[in-house]
Amino acid sequence: MTEKHYGGASAHGLKKDVARQDKKQLSLTSSIKSSKVDLAANNHNESDESYLKAGRIASQVVEFAKSIVKKDVKLLEIAERIEAKIVELGGKPAFPVNLSMNEVAAHDTPAWNDERKATGLLKVDIGVHINGFSADTAFSVDLEGNEENELLIEAAESGLEHGISAVKKNAQVSLSQIGKAIESAIKAKGFQPIQNLSGHSIEEYNLHSGITIPNIDNNSDKVLDEGVFAIEPFATSGLGKVRDGRLSGIYSLQKPGSVRDAFARDVLEFIVKEYQTLPFCSRWIQKKFGSRGLLALRQIEQTGILHPYPQLIEVGNGKVAQAEHTLIILGNEKVVTTE
Repeated sequence: MTEKHYGGASAHGLKKDVARQDKKQLSLTSSIKSSKVDLAANNHNESDESYLKAGRIASQVVEFAKSIVKKDVKLLEIAERIEAKIVELGGKPAFPVNLSMNEVAAHDTPAWNDERKATGLLKVDIGVHINGFSADTAFSVDLEGNEENELLIEAAESGLEHGISAVKKNAQVSLSQIGKAIESAIKAKGFQPIQNLSGHSIEEYNLHSGITIPNIDNNSDKVLDEGVFAIEPFATSGLGKVRDGRLSGIYSLQKPGSVRDAFARDVLEFIVKEYQTLPFCSRWIQKKFGSRGLLALRQIEQTGILHPYPQLIEVGNGKVAQAEHTLIILGNEKVVTTE
């Protein structure tokens, strides 16, 4: 799930004041050989294993999603089947499945009563977490047999491949080097990278934990240190930027707070316990609490406790393709968890 920049800072970064106060420092100590992590090693820890398990599940879910995404299938059916598959395989959704079509680049998930059907150039963005340790991955599919759609998908996938390669082949890689690799690959295909969308660092219960992985050469000499990162290129036939669209029905907790209504307090307590600072959606609340839950959600939002996510729309209404993987860096060893 991508990160949009407003003047260089994310307007929807997950707030640490409502995250676990005892966040564990990422310590990847598993043995890594031939781009595989040996979980039988005695020196791995809970966070390592959880990140890796989330990645394995995400990879399986992507293959399942590719088998069910068809033209004219309801987006609601696709989202609910993908999310159910995550749970079936032993994970939880790290955010609501994003199903964004054509010029909508990201942050579109079906409402509980959504009648829209899959069409055009569809982006499928999937997150899985195990105890708050997440994997984030995405792919795009052409549902129209359209040549431009196919070329955009190739461009996004090429950007991802080159971005990952820049990380793997350099002992130390700067954000600028990654962004340049992605940008060059997409432009070589005749399209534009989206400048104000990016990849991101990942920590426990925090999908956007402070470091942004650019999709363009941003001239940053900051070196990517050890950690967990999502690389997430977007290729477009438009102008290469996104704007805010209508609200998506996706939310996350952004600060502590309370509400007066007793039922709304029950809903808020459920949100805090079940999702912590990970994104969730009104569809999930409706499924748990019914229509009354939606009214409670509106009350909670009015207090300013929640951050509502808008859809992200390409400013020139150009079509957008997306590709994404999560990787772990430990010294000179780099492993893509979602392949």
